This record gives sequence, structure tokens and C-alpha cells, in this order.
Amino acid sequence: MTIKILKQKLIMKINNKKIINKKSPYSDQGWQYQMKEYQRILKENNITQSMSRKGNCLDNSVMENFFGRLKTEMFYGERFESVNTFIDKLREYIYYYNNERIILKLKMSPVKYRTQNQII
Repeated sequence: MTIKILKQKLIMKINNKKIINKKSPYSDQGWQYQMKEYQRILKENNITQSMSRKGNCLDNSVMENFFGRLKTEMFYGERFESVNTFIDKLREYIYYYNNERIILKLKMSPVKYRTQNQII
């Protein structure tokens, strides 16, 4: 991805209020996220950059695990008729992943685990 495209996407997200709690979307140590121009735009908009530390794979291990499962369980070997079909399938998978998939160690879904002790 070129810095020009990255800047356009970042500005579009800022203008559309897609950045929540003034934190930028998570990024790795990719060169484009280290560019002064990218960091300047973040700073001008009071956005804190979220980036993994160099040489620390634990920073993004949760996301790496999720994307690995996503690719294996939903993506590999599939052909999608359109981008919209892909997006629909992705939403279905994320719902399944959070609400229906049973984690053996917990004996329940992630959402059920997180909400089981909440007081209403």
C-alpha cells in the first residue's frame, strides 16, 4: 500500500468518524505506519497510534490467532460470488465465532463467558 492511499484511507476514516475513542486501528511495524506524514495526521487529529512493539509477537497474538482461524474455517477453498457475498459470510462467521463457538476450556461461547456474571 502506498503512503498516498494510506493517507486517503486514514483521512476518510477520520471524516466519517470511523475511529473510535481516538485510537487508530491496530497496525504492525509496517513502513507505511511509521511514516512521518501518517503520524502527523494522527497527531493533528488527537489520535493515539496503536502499533505492536518491534520484536514482540505477543502484541498481536490474539488477532493473529483469529485471522488464522478465519482463513482456515471460512476462507480457504471458498469462492465468493461478489464482495457483498464475502462481507455477508464474514459477518456470519464473526457472529458464530463470538456467540456460538464453544471454547472447550470455558465450556461456553466467548460472549456467554463475558456476560455470565454481569448484573443488570
